Amino acid sequence: MKKILFYSNNNSKIKEVKRLFNKYKITILSPQDFNINDEPNENGKSFAENAKIKSDYGFKKFKIPCISDDSGICIEALNWKPGINSKLFLLNFKNKRQCFEKIIEIAQKKSTRKAYFKTSISFTFENDYNVIFEGKSQGLISTKPMGKKGFGYDPIFIPNGYNKTLGQLSITTKNKISHRSIAINKLIDFLIN
Repeated sequence: MKKILFYSNNNSKIKEVKRLFNKYKITILSPQDFNINDEPNENGKSFAENAKIKSDYGFKKFKIPCISDDSGICIEALNWKPGINSKLFLLNFKNKRQCFEKIIEIAQKKSTRKAYFKTSISFTFENDYNVIFEGKSQGLISTKPMGKKGFGYDPIFIPNGYNKTLGQLSITTKNKISHRSIAINKLIDFLIN
């Protein structure tokens, strides 16, 4: 398998996934390589269902093996939400900073900072045939947003065993411990073994 389509229009995710595949002789393509930026309606009830919807869509459209991910943050103070609605949750606020401050305020009020990131990667290589790979990163909500690296909720998530947020950690470190890299490395093991 020389080429795999990563069905995402999120440039930060595309760069992250390409970096994880760097040392293998596999080229990661994205919809942008085909001048396409449409996406299917993600109406699944779980990360795995949403990832499957996108990888099936990409495979049917381009007839090449396709991977897709769905990821999000689950925060104990928010009853383990926003979860699969992480992207929409951010859009409910004027800007990211306002969203982060609200999450931190609620976490402090409820005296719990526990959180985790979760990723499901779906790999489609035949019609309606998927293999799902999961990754999870446990941690805490920070007491203030810190760092400009990464994307999404990275500036307020401190992974277990670290005293910096994902927004402060180097890309090399993040690629060793992130929920997405855990899932992608499971996929890579599957592909090369």
